[in-house]
Order: sequence, then structure tokens, then C-alpha cells
Amino acid sequence: MDVKTLFASQQYAALKPATEPDPRAEIAQSFAKITEDFAQALSATETTAMGSMYGDADPHALVEALSQSQLAVETAVTVRNRVVEAYQEILRMPV
Repeated sequence: MDVKTLFASQQYAALKPATEPDPRAEIAQSFAKITEDFAQALSATETTAMGSMYGDADPHALVEALSQSQLAVETAVTVRNRVVEAYQEILRMPV
């Protein structure tokens, strides 16, 4: 193997990670979309509940909106609990 070829392959390997997308940016965008969807679900439920109080909304739509918001909140709580458990597990690891 030629020294120039070896040097070129080492430089290519060193530069390859710089051309790949940053996975942290994708995670941040995904988390932002999830939180936006969660806020929209709660907002839609509030709008439906207000419409139901004024007599503008169908009772079935209110029940459906409430069950969707309950599912969204339960999912958020479950994710939060998993994150807290993972953090506590990391704290228990010996150094």
C-alpha cells in the first residue's frame, strides 16, 4: 500500500463525520414538533369544551376531544417518567 493512499484514506475517514448531519439537530426538531402537536391537541380540546359550554359543539365531539387530550397527557407523563427513571439510573452508575 502506498503512503499517499494511506494518508488520503485517513483524511477521508477524519472528514467523513463532518459531512454527516448532526443527530442532535434532528432530535431537537422532532421534540419541537411533538411539543407543538401536544399544545395543539390541548388547545383543540379547550376550544371544543368552550363550544360545548355555549351549546355550539356536539357532545360526542366533546367526549372525543377529552379522550384525545387524556391520551396526550398520559403519553407526556409516561415519557417524563421514563426520562426521570433513566436519569436516576445514570446517577446510580458507579464512576
